[in-house]
Amino acid sequence: MTLIKFKNRNRLFPWNNGGLKSFLSSDEFFNDDFFDEDSLMPAMNVKEHDDDFEIEFAAPGFSKKDFEVTIDEDILNVCGEKSKESEEEEEGYTRKEFSYNSFKRSLKLPNTVNLDQDVKATYKNGILKLNLQKHDEAKVAPKKVIEIV
Repeated sequence: MTLIKFKNRNRLFPWNNGGLKSFLSSDEFFNDDFFDEDSLMPAMNVKEHDDDFEIEFAAPGFSKKDFEVTIDEDILNVCGEKSKESEEEEEGYTRKEFSYNSFKRSLKLPNTVNLDQDVKATYKNGILKLNLQKHDEAKVAPKKVIEIV
């Protein structure tokens, strides 16, 4: 399964594109990537089994209704979006808070995935889990032991 990359991450590994010396002498050495857009992407695991692919996204704090999972041709898109707003008024002042979190991950599916089968999706304990079935001919046949007589 192939992950489609939307941004170049060479800036995270400066010794690959400009040398360690320029990295240590620049202001970027002290920058924190925690608040960058792509650092808030949920962690993802992809497991291939004999019959299916299992994909897990770590997205705590979301609910089932916050996700949109689509397949367009051979591209799996997983989007999550949530927002929260609260307002409190007391004795001449107003306090208003809001938060907004979103992400989008896209994966190019291999041709072994059976797109005619339904994708099973569950969300439990902050983990979104997807199961995509393989074509019957793509499934690994069990090992056959031949007895020698």
